[in-house]
Order: sequence, then C-alpha cells, then structure tokens
Amino acid sequence: MTIANKASFITVENVHKHFPLPEGKGEFTVLSDVSLEVKSGEVVALLGRSGSGKSTLLRIMAGLIPPSQGRVLSSGKLLRGANNDVAMVFQSFALLPWLTVQENVELGLEAQGVPREKRRKQALSAIDLVGLDGFESAYPKELSGGMKQRVGFARAFVLEPKVLFMDEPFSALDVLTSENLRGEIDDLWNNQTFPSQSILIVTHNIEEAVFLADRVVILGANPGRVRGEVIIDMPRPHDRNSDRFKYLVDYIYTAMTNPEIEVSQGVAGSVSGVSERKSRSPYARLLPHVGVGGISGLLELIVEQPESTDDIPHLAERLQLEVDDLLPILDAALLLDFATVSEGDVKLTAIGQDFATTTILRSKDLFRQQVLAHVPVLGSVLQTLREKKNSSMRAGFFLDLWDEHFPHAEAERQFATTIDWGRYAELFEYDAGEERLYLPETQTPEFSANVK
Repeated sequence: MTIANKASFITVENVHKHFPLPEGKGEFTVLSDVSLEVKSGEVVALLGRSGSGKSTLLRIMAGLIPPSQGRVLSSGKLLRGANNDVAMVFQSFALLPWLTVQENVELGLEAQGVPREKRRKQALSAIDLVGLDGFESAYPKELSGGMKQRVGFARAFVLEPKVLFMDEPFSALDVLTSENLRGEIDDLWNNQTFPSQSILIVTHNIEEAVFLADRVVILGANPGRVRGEVIIDMPRPHDRNSDRFKYLVDYIYTAMTNPEIEVSQGVAGSVSGVSERKSRSPYARLLPHVGVGGISGLLELIVEQPESTDDIPHLAERLQLEVDDLLPILDAALLLDFATVSEGDVKLTAIGQDFATTTILRSKDLFRQQVLAHVPVLGSVLQTLREKKNSSMRAGFFLDLWDEHFPHAEAERQFATTIDWGRYAELFEYDAGEERLYLPETQTPEFSANVK
C-alpha cells in the first residue's frame, strides 16, 4: 500500500494561531491557515526557519495548546486536550535529575497506571533499544548529552505511540553525537523495529530532513504557513552521496532562500516563478537580523574561494553553520542585490563583487545605494529624521511602529538591524544613552540629493 492510500493518523485543517501583543495592541499571528496530514507508515519533516511556527504547530498537534481557529483530528476524532496517540522528544533533555534512567523512562507508564512489573519490563526493553543497557540505575548527572537524549527517546518509545513527535531532537548535541544518534534512529525505522507507526520531526536542518523523511513540508515564516511539500523519492536508507540526494538538498536550499517561489511535490527541474510580496508599511517587512560584517564576510569568502563556496550546502558545511544562521546572511545579500541564488548555488552580482573587493569608503557608498533602493524602512527612518526641525527622533517612536506588527522582542531586533545598517551607510547616527536617532552633521546638500 502506498503512503497516499494509508490511513491518516493526524489531520490539521485550516489552523490559525494568534497570540496577543502587549498593552492590548492587537494580535501577533504565528500560524495562518495551516493544513497537513501525517499518515501511517511515513516520516514527515516540518522544515522552516525561525518564525515559521514549527514548534507551535507541533504543540497544537500534540494537544498541548489549542488553535485559535481551525481544528485537529487524531485517528479521525476531533482533538480536545492532550493527544494520546503521540509521544514527544524535545530539544532539551527534560529529565528529572532525582530519578534514575529507568525511573525517568517509566514516568509516562506510571502516569497511565501501568503496574510496576509491566512498566519495568517495558522500560528495560526501551532502554536496551536505544543502547543504554547497563545505565538503568545511573542518574542524569552521570550521563553525556547524547546519552541524556537517548533517555528522552526511550521515554517516548516505551509509550509505543502511533506517531512520535521530535522537536529538533539533535540540535542540542555536538556534530558527531547528533550524526550518530540520527543514523541509529534511521536504522530502527528502516529495519521496521521502530516503536511507533509514524514520525513527525521538526527541524531547520535541510540535510537532516532529506535524510530522515519521506515528505518534507516547507513552512513559510511571519506568519507560519505551508508553502508546499517535497517528496523524497529515494529508496531507504537515503544515500547522502547520491546525485538525487544532493539535488533535493539543493532544491530545498533554493526554496528556503527564495521565500516566494512555488514549492513542488515532485522535484524534477529548476526553481522558477519568484514573486514579490508588498506591504503597505515598510515596518511590516521583516529584515534579516544580520550585521553588515556578516554580509561582507560572506561575500569576501565567496570571492576568495569561489570554487568551494558557491554551493550553499557546501558553504554551510565549510562555515559550520546551521541553516538558521546562514540563511539570514544570504537573505540580506539577496535583498541588497549583492547575490542571486539558483538551484542551490549562490552567485555574486556585479555590484556584490564590487562591494566585496573595493575600499571601505566605496563599500559604504555602495551599501548606502543598495539599502535606499531595496530596503524601504531605511528610507522611511531617514525621511522622518529629515522632517524634524532638530533632525532627531527618539528610538521609541520607531519601536512603536514595529510593535504594531511584531512582538516586542522582534521589534527590538528589527530596530537593532536598522541601526547597524543605517550607521554603516552613514544615513543616520544613534545615541544609545539618550536613545535617539539623528542625522549626522556631515550630510551636505549634495549628499541629501543623492539619497532621495
């Protein structure tokens, strides 16, 4: 039976999730009109960047928080409260330090009222399955990070859920440990010894998603929404060295670095169809939270070693960066027209090449030119300062504008990025002590004419 014909364990229908903004300023939408399914016998990866609501969606599907709109069905029944069909492995180990490994693993069974001897046997079996036989009586403080996460897996395995939820389960581990544990989980699934019938994994690691999953659901951000899904049409285990694996990874990297492209199920060709979303307020358009130094550093690296850095997966590997760290830098380079991305490869534009190789003074001129052409919020801040008689404005004025669209923590990040870019471009200055922005005295009439 193909996956398409198998029973649906969990169905999400038109789910929205809103959280109130402080001081009654409205709502912040985390998820917008999300629909998806998890079927019997498949591994599904939810892949998205920060702000895509991955973990929020997972918790809604687990019944830990309710949706604001829409509904979730589990085994065909409307979900109300905790979902008994699932168990979850968290990013943090979440072990009780005063309990032994075995006692931590037995917790869920004890809560279900399972008799002591039966839960002991089930716990020992799960501990053996994750390779911790002999550590039953150890306490968490005696374990390494990888061993603690194995306990987390055993605690979920022992419940034998229909669907195992994994919320970035390897991200807190070092590279070698996470790779080892990821491979063991894949082996258990491929050998049909996995103690659940389906897996739903939340990740921001593209290679991890393609390696583990049968389907990769790509989420857009701010608000989180389903952009589409990619079928991993490869025999198991997925061979990392195969051309198909590399192509799928490249395709998804391209999709992730071009938020407006259409994501196709069957990936057979190149990515096309980029469209631009426009917002009435420049303060509603999210800036990549990255400093100018990160942008210039990346471009310089590509210029100096083009043969080893134009492929995004290889670039990420070389820099030892996760996708959430690398993609904002790429986003900024794309936004400023310093680079383009096609089929997983990043190429510098002529102006990007110039920016990466010129003098510091000319790089400032080029950066100023590009932010004013492509980043409306910088122009809006500059125009506000020009309209003030004293050429100055308190920071709170601008923060309030961002607060209308984002939670305050994100508003502060947007403000910090704007200040960093504006200072480098010499558009305005910022006094942190007084918390005020102002025009620099060196802005001559000729300068003002050039930046209109």
